[in-house]
Amino acid sequence: MSPLTRYGATVTEVGELLDSWGEPGYRAQQVWDGLYRQRRPLESLTALPAALRARLADALPVELEPMVEATSRDGATTKWLWAAGDAQVETVLMRSATRATVCVSSQAGCAMGCTFCATGQAGFERHLSAGEIVEQVARAAHASESRVSNVVYMGMGEPLANYDAVWESVERLHDDFGISARHLTVSTVGLPPAMRRLGRERLPVTLAVSLHAADDESRSRLVPLNRRHPIAEVLDAAAEVAAAHGRRVTFEYACIAGVNDAPAQADALARLLRAFPGPGGAHVNLIPLNPTAGFESSAPSRVDVGAFARRLRSGGVHATVRRNRGVDIDAACGQLRFREAVRRDGPTSVRMSP
Repeated sequence: MSPLTRYGATVTEVGELLDSWGEPGYRAQQVWDGLYRQRRPLESLTALPAALRARLADALPVELEPMVEATSRDGATTKWLWAAGDAQVETVLMRSATRATVCVSSQAGCAMGCTFCATGQAGFERHLSAGEIVEQVARAAHASESRVSNVVYMGMGEPLANYDAVWESVERLHDDFGISARHLTVSTVGLPPAMRRLGRERLPVTLAVSLHAADDESRSRLVPLNRRHPIAEVLDAAAEVAAAHGRRVTFEYACIAGVNDAPAQADALARLLRAFPGPGGAHVNLIPLNPTAGFESSAPSRVDVGAFARRLRSGGVHATVRRNRGVDIDAACGQLRFREAVRRDGPTSVRMSP
């Protein structure tokens, strides 16, 4: 039996633990409400006696130890590098005037090998547990003045390659944290069997598919998995999810200068997606390429990305351009990567509350 952890234990396991200590039955609900509904660190749950809090801290340890915390110059984005036992993972908190969003990692590293992604360039270490994923949200929530309302599985790793742990964490975030299913977004580079499985689940989460090209030859150069699961197969599975969940699917498209940003490629993408079924059809989220050390290409100009978006709209496909956040701290899309050596002369190391 695996040892209990603070965000990996179920409410039943917490209750059994407290019962074995002779604590009254209501204590388990106090702990659960404090950690999940109130989203507070254990040591701040003053409704519990100090001695009990200390005992719980020993019996229910956290799994993520902070190594580095870095905040962008505009103060809107914070990234944490955590030591997760034998691995390192990163989490990003993005704040706006209306909401706070946490971008979580589902794996340490990634095995998909997308050529423009820093995580893919670094390779794969291991899957994360549901508790490690949930804890990322909790720890980010402790640092956010605004209540975290959105979670996106767009950090390190391919979420659907770690399906069971990811779905368990989705259910925990929905049922225990109270985050709406429509505010939980699961991203994938395209694993059709797992996508179809997602469509059969009880919670209608949002699906985001990393597409990045409109033809198989181009996409296979950027996303090696496309050789096994070509675009048509991925789109068929995405359509099943859209029909089952009644939600529009988002297609992520990293715009790379001279690679996939030509007007003809916008036209091809519009032809591919304009008839995509489901509520509202397809939504393309254009992401100007973020710089990574292992990929030499760059983003198109803002003018060119805007023209690409207008061409998609004129072709009948809804399109938006994502505002890249946290580029200056390597926290933007495609930049997350574990680091064996952590710089101490850059972002300030800050202790996080467990």
